[in-house]
Amino acid sequence: MPDISLTTVVLLCLAALAAGWIDAVVGGGGLLLLPALLLGLPAGTPAAHALGTNKAVAIVGTTGAAVTYARKAPVDVRTAVRIGLAALAGSSGGAFFAAGMSTEALKPVIMVVLLAVAAFVILRPAFGTAPATGPATRRQILTAIGLAGVGIGFYDGLIGPGTGTFLVLALTALLHLDLVTASATAKIVNCCTNAGALATFAWQGAVLWQLAALMAVFNLAGGMFGARTALKKGSGFVRVVLLTVVFALVANLAWEQWVA
Repeated sequence: MPDISLTTVVLLCLAALAAGWIDAVVGGGGLLLLPALLLGLPAGTPAAHALGTNKAVAIVGTTGAAVTYARKAPVDVRTAVRIGLAALAGSSGGAFFAAGMSTEALKPVIMVVLLAVAAFVILRPAFGTAPATGPATRRQILTAIGLAGVGIGFYDGLIGPGTGTFLVLALTALLHLDLVTASATAKIVNCCTNAGALATFAWQGAVLWQLAALMAVFNLAGGMFGARTALKKGSGFVRVVLLTVVFALVANLAWEQWVA
């Protein structure tokens, strides 16, 4: 583990706890966890080590949240895994293209899309609050595999921030799920994409395993507590957190684009 002060380690663990909770409820925990690692690791630490450690921490919390959801929410695990495998393929393709292009020009477009999403959710108070209407049709599942899987997976590999939030929104709209069930399904999809990314970073030797193991304990606790909170509070609560995370993501992208 790198030479990090005890205070910094404690702050990173608290960030992992909060990120696990946010990610379990509606996605977007990486908005907190990754910047915390970038700031907390010693100067000169390669950015890849922050990214790899982030994935090693996040996959533990995501798995814990997925298991918690699967026990109590009506999740179609088979469909979620199929979308997850498609997202894994899409993410690999996005990462391939990201290596040869600048993503800075895409950030304003993503901000506009996010603001449009926020407006839609605000103007449609019933969005994601009604119970699922029944099993998804074959057409709905194939559309979700293509758009939520390959499409958002590609975005995850190309840019990344807000992938979990986009998944929740897409799954709610495409499969006609309530926000709680969509969050549960998104966790399983995230497990697939995180596993692929972590395998790549581990192969490159870009994971700080000791630090990741310590932070993962807190991220797991946050993820499981977040899933229980969402199940207890319901879709209305998830909707509020969703809007909060969307606006935070827009602010983060705006900062990176025009200030940092």
